Amino acid sequence: MKYLRILILIAVCSPATAAGLLRRDFDFSHASYTVKDTDTIIRKQSLSVGINYGSDAMFFGRVGPITYPYFSSDVVYNFKSGFFVYGSALRLLGYNTSVDEVDVGGGYLYHPTRQFSGAISYNRFIFNKEERIIESATSNDVNWKNSFDWGAVKSTATVDYLFGKSSDFFLTVTHSKYFETKGNIFDDKDYLSFNPAFSFIIGTQNFVERYSLDHQDRANADNIYRLGPGSSSDFNNGRLNMLNYSFKVPIAYNRPHYTLELSYKYSIPVNVEGALENKHESFISASFFYVFY
Repeated sequence: MKYLRILILIAVCSPATAAGLLRRDFDFSHASYTVKDTDTIIRKQSLSVGINYGSDAMFFGRVGPITYPYFSSDVVYNFKSGFFVYGSALRLLGYNTSVDEVDVGGGYLYHPTRQFSGAISYNRFIFNKEERIIESATSNDVNWKNSFDWGAVKSTATVDYLFGKSSDFFLTVTHSKYFETKGNIFDDKDYLSFNPAFSFIIGTQNFVERYSLDHQDRANADNIYRLGPGSSSDFNNGRLNMLNYSFKVPIAYNRPHYTLELSYKYSIPVNVEGALENKHESFISASFFYVFY
């Protein structure tokens, strides 16, 4: 790649991803926010700011019983040493609340070889009292991401340990292929980039049970089945299972200081435990990032 790439955490996102804001899909936190899909590390001091839109908030292959489109904003400060700190705010569309979630965190980026790179980080999620989105069942994430570029494809393995009201473990594996246009679009400083990817998530689902128990008063309206004492469900949420398969196709317009990206993602949830009515779903996200350095 020709220009600076910043690792921006919303599952992200996403977000996501993801989630995880996503997060989306946060590349190395939760999956609900939209984030950059490339992660070349250049040792420069920089500040990156971004705004994102997502058609629904996803968290490690799961969505809530109600569709929650959202806007989010992100700020990331990168030090020359490889350390970074970030902050993010998310607002769900269609509600009177000004902010539904605030995330803060930090970590370290490393790039020991040309082919191998990674990051380790800690993320703290803070929700308003409504706690609408499914990731509100947890509040802390320790994330470890490693990528290896084989040439024909880039493979990434991300391990997340989340804890708070519930504790869960996730392994997200992604295979992607980055390429960009050789010719210029409007002048000699811009280009288009593509990074189609296939991902799968293995993990536990205690966060789904916790969300269900926290929202029993909305069970009839939100199609949430009651779990815990008196429940007819015998699903073991603490057992590792395949949770989700997804295909993502992002296209980005790039200039030296900013990137505008539009992305389509198709999600296939599996081993749904019945607490939420998850099904195959398409997601649309858009993001704009500007880098000062």
